[in-house]
Amino acid sequence: MPYLGLGTAKLKAEQMPQVFTAAIEAGYRHFDCASIYGNESDVGVALKEITDSTVKREELFITSKLWNSHHHPDDVRPALLRTLQELQLEYLDLYLIHWPMGYVRSKDYQREHQEGTVRHSGDHYTETWQAMESLVEEGLVREIGLSNFNSKQILEILAVAKTKPSVLQIESHPYFPQHRLIDFCKQHGIVVVAYAPLGTREYRFRKPDVPSLLEDPRVVTIAEKHKKTPAQVLIRFHIQRGVAVIPKSSTPSRICENSQVFDWQLTDEDMEVLGNFETTWRIIRYDRDEKHPFYPFHEPF
Repeated sequence: MPYLGLGTAKLKAEQMPQVFTAAIEAGYRHFDCASIYGNESDVGVALKEITDSTVKREELFITSKLWNSHHHPDDVRPALLRTLQELQLEYLDLYLIHWPMGYVRSKDYQREHQEGTVRHSGDHYTETWQAMESLVEEGLVREIGLSNFNSKQILEILAVAKTKPSVLQIESHPYFPQHRLIDFCKQHGIVVVAYAPLGTREYRFRKPDVPSLLEDPRVVTIAEKHKKTPAQVLIRFHIQRGVAVIPKSSTPSRICENSQVFDWQLTDEDMEVLGNFETTWRIIRYDRDEKHPFYPFHEPF
């Protein structure tokens, strides 16, 4: 799996051609998708165009995620098949359980979400995981993993797994570095992928008191010292910790800029500063589900 990928959340159909062209030209081969983003069919068109003209499918690393309303074991394979159809792919390189919380089975989650009628289910993620394992056996996915799980939940998965989770995708940035969870994953041979590495400003549930990470004086000072952008510093921070990173952008120049992080290094002092901010904020909290029995963020890590 390439250490640098491109997140596709909130990308619109009309943005896809220039975004994917810019990404491929800048060297990206890792693309992070999810059914809940509602744009996998548009991503599929863009992927088809680039695999027809520029790169081979086997050069790409494509991730997608199983949404909460498809946690019932009988729904896992159909959900994947729909994703494969929309992405115009024969297989995924990586398929993740997006969240540990299951919702009542639904074919129209978007409508229920808009109406505020989403209901929780008792589907246990260990049973969902066992259904995910069958996808590997069938050759529909190469690897499977988790997203937004805590350490206790991961241990429960490991206790029943025939196929170990290869990846954990989590929010991570200097405002929320997740040192303990990352160390835990390294001990268990699980690769960590950081989403929201730039401290996303677009998240609609973001608390108003969370400052802009890209404008934080400590980040800006380090960027100026290295003659880099704050975004490049934040991406490089993860790469030097051995964490893969999937920043989002719809601007070709920024997509290119964000890829220029492999021919220079942060100093040990820089890493110490970025990894030890005194105040921390988790931005992606999903407070709506905090009463769900499998809500992951009540645990320390």
